[in-house]
Amino acid sequence: METGRWLAALLCLVWLGLLGLVGSVGCGEADPEEPPQAEFAEAIPSAAEAIDPPSTDAVPYSGNAGPSIIRELRQDRDEVRTEADRGGRASLLPGEDGSVPEGEVGRPGRFRLAYEAGPLGVAVGGSVQLQVSPFWGWSEPQVHAADLPGYTEVSTEAAGVELAPSSRGGGLLVVEIGGRALVEGERIEFLYGAGAAGTRVDRYAEERSPFFFAVDGDGDGRRAFLADAPVVRVRAGRPVGMVVTLPSVARPGESVTLRAAVLDGAGNTGVDWQGNLELVDAPESVKGPRLLRVEPGSLGLVQASYVVEEPGLVELTVRGLGGLEVRTNPLLVDPDAPRLRWADLHGHSVLSDGTGTPDAYYRYARDVAGLDVAALTDHDHWGLPFLDETAESWSEIRRATEAHYDPGRFVTIHGYEWTSWLFGHRHVLHFGGPEEAGAHLHSFLDEATDTPPELWDALRGEPALTFAHHSAGSPVATSWEIAPDPVLEPLTEVTSVHGNSESPSMPNAVGGGLPGNWVPDALARGYRLGFVGSGDSHDGHPGLAHLGAGTGGLAAIEVEELTREAVLEALRARRTYATSGPRILLSARLDGEAPGSVLAPIEAAELRIDIAGTEAIERVEVVRDGEVVAGHEGQGERVLTLSSEVGPIAAGSFVYVRVVQRGGGSAWSSPWFFEASTDAE
Repeated sequence: METGRWLAALLCLVWLGLLGLVGSVGCGEADPEEPPQAEFAEAIPSAAEAIDPPSTDAVPYSGNAGPSIIRELRQDRDEVRTEADRGGRASLLPGEDGSVPEGEVGRPGRFRLAYEAGPLGVAVGGSVQLQVSPFWGWSEPQVHAADLPGYTEVSTEAAGVELAPSSRGGGLLVVEIGGRALVEGERIEFLYGAGAAGTRVDRYAEERSPFFFAVDGDGDGRRAFLADAPVVRVRAGRPVGMVVTLPSVARPGESVTLRAAVLDGAGNTGVDWQGNLELVDAPESVKGPRLLRVEPGSLGLVQASYVVEEPGLVELTVRGLGGLEVRTNPLLVDPDAPRLRWADLHGHSVLSDGTGTPDAYYRYARDVAGLDVAALTDHDHWGLPFLDETAESWSEIRRATEAHYDPGRFVTIHGYEWTSWLFGHRHVLHFGGPEEAGAHLHSFLDEATDTPPELWDALRGEPALTFAHHSAGSPVATSWEIAPDPVLEPLTEVTSVHGNSESPSMPNAVGGGLPGNWVPDALARGYRLGFVGSGDSHDGHPGLAHLGAGTGGLAAIEVEELTREAVLEALRARRTYATSGPRILLSARLDGEAPGSVLAPIEAAELRIDIAGTEAIERVEVVRDGEVVAGHEGQGERVLTLSSEVGPIAAGSFVYVRVVQRGGGSAWSSPWFFEASTDAE
């Protein structure tokens, strides 16, 4: 998948560039200088020991691991910074009219920033560095072409101080100090976007987009980022689209909420729009308002309650924005169907390598995407600032997660991403409250938790789960040589913005997929892994990551109660399926047993599949032991019921269903597992 491959390379190259590491490591591929991997050893040494020979041969790295990345990150962590490197402060200056500057998605901007030296100043040979967000569209700050975007003027009124600015790529502008030292109180000003073209603004709206400043105060080549970065608000662009959502399962006569959001071209909420949205040809059995008013100051959001009296499938069409018509996801009204909840369990904010605040992340998940369950999983040691070194950021995430938890309506889960470049990335979810001992962060850079077994040991006995993701390929694959913990890792994320890790034959396969590393290969090892999707969004759009990336992920969870405890129980029981973003309704039963079940070997069984797609269904496939054993080619229908006989199925086998609809939207049921002993682990 081009989008996923681009994103993986960008994330790796940019942040290594921030550390000054580009050129010394390869991103997303195995380092050719590293020794080849050996067979899995019984004892897994610490990853800290594994970085250098001779113990490297004993460690089951992933096939595209980057040991050099770990080495460089640890080197950066252990560098000694002086007080001079942490001195001074930076600020965003008022515009020429005295107003607070703001940016707008898709329009050029101009921003005046200032650095004021601290008590120890900045020595000759030292530097002051402006780091603009390297993601999502900000122009590269540059000093060589006044007619191009991002042109930056750098000046000082400090007599005798000479400034030598240079662009270093990745959004970094370095200003070296010459002539004499910059002393306390003296300033350097940056006019970012000084030319006629201004500067391109972040294409994603957010409340506080940071301009980072770093200082090498004593000229020794080591820098430190200032604790407080100036921030600018980025407003949404013009309204061009809508999303409308309903729950996926309801009871006859039950009240359901329709959510409608008017968005800009990048999926941002907060557009400046007001007007009416109209339900088109709604069935008489649907009781509720036919006209929805988007009020001024509502950020383009509106919701209304409806009652559906009769069983069956319901879709509603909403018209607005000059005649644009958008259809909801299908709603199954049934007195007995398992309650289905939608979750995005993996995403990032501005506190690592994404956009938007934690509060904005959860508001978008609830009010725009209409999710039932959400988790924010910023990286432990990747991004700016590093979460495992910034108590304030970790506290902000935990506070926001708790503030938005609304049992019965919206479940938020404490989380973070364990970002190992040796064994693969895993996000960690903790289903307790913020003050529980187990809710703290276990960093992959901590030698006590730098291998998966050490991470699981640290989490054992707690209400926690881990999820391997983009496991087949880039930016780093999962080392399936290490068996997932059966209690702490009963599921795997098969699809996200990086693509799908289930099969290269499915749409949007993950970039850099490694032979033998796809999810069916892991299942063939005997691992009992149910399937979820999640966004891995970095654009602040949980639940709708596929709007910007072309593919994404959602987890469908069969759970009645909306509480952390109930969601955890359902996930551990593998009552889940995955989609690449669309809210495809998928129900599959094998002799009445739900996916995720552990069954005895069978001679024959009836497999029933019910599907309601959001687009026309192109094909439905039954996969057994990694091979397609049955299939159905769609004829343009969006609703299908299929029934077939499956068998015989021997011990050690697994079976699951996958669906592809027009446009590439996909869904995967969790597998059924067949064992001689069906005692659940």
